[in-house]
Amino acid sequence: MSTTTARRTGIRLTRALLACGPLYAVLWVVANDVVAAGLYSGYDPLSQAVSELSATDSPAKAFLTALFPLWPFLTAAFGVGVLRAADGQRALRVTGRLLIAHGIVALLWLAFPMTSRTEITPGAPAAANDVGHIVLTVVTVTFILAQIGFSAAAFGWRTRLVAIVGVMVVVAFGTLTGMVAARLPLGVPTPWMGLFERISIAPWLLWMVVLAVALARSRAVGPRGTGPDDPAP
Repeated sequence: MSTTTARRTGIRLTRALLACGPLYAVLWVVANDVVAAGLYSGYDPLSQAVSELSATDSPAKAFLTALFPLWPFLTAAFGVGVLRAADGQRALRVTGRLLIAHGIVALLWLAFPMTSRTEITPGAPAAANDVGHIVLTVVTVTFILAQIGFSAAAFGWRTRLVAIVGVMVVVAFGTLTGMVAARLPLGVPTPWMGLFERISIAPWLLWMVVLAVALARSRAVGPRGTGPDDPAP
């Protein structure tokens, strides 16, 4: 295989791996808010958490459990793509490693589904699976904030500004979600919890698309190999 052919093959592989980010974002929305929500009669996306779709007594649990291995795989594969497109930039290398680590840690979600509302005893201590679920949520949010922050450092001020806004949305609406979620153990309604949570997740899903497109179109995976476009001033 010639050097040119090998390089073209490497570029195609990198772009395929980068495509795993947008693929994750699209499939996450379709799998959860279209298919799984359709399997869960009476599910209200405005007031119920995404995790309730895969909760212990959810009608959609079997579907999401079968689909589950796809999420860690796509996250880690996207991380490998970011590493390959990093072109020596430390911020992107760190981002790629964070994504890979995120994918590995995400395997634990299967062991800690949240307890369904129908199985919660108001005032009872939190079950072990719920404690684990909360811990994984905190770890996941930390990964998300770090990924957005480090990757933005590799680009110009416009991209960094978008990243700052995204981080603020994640933190603000994640906090609101947590505040409303505290009502779950009491067995009372949780108005707007689902909406708040989805707004807090949206910046990360959008950011994966933006990062993948930026790197796929950059010179780092193009013919010249001289680094990403939109360099910091």
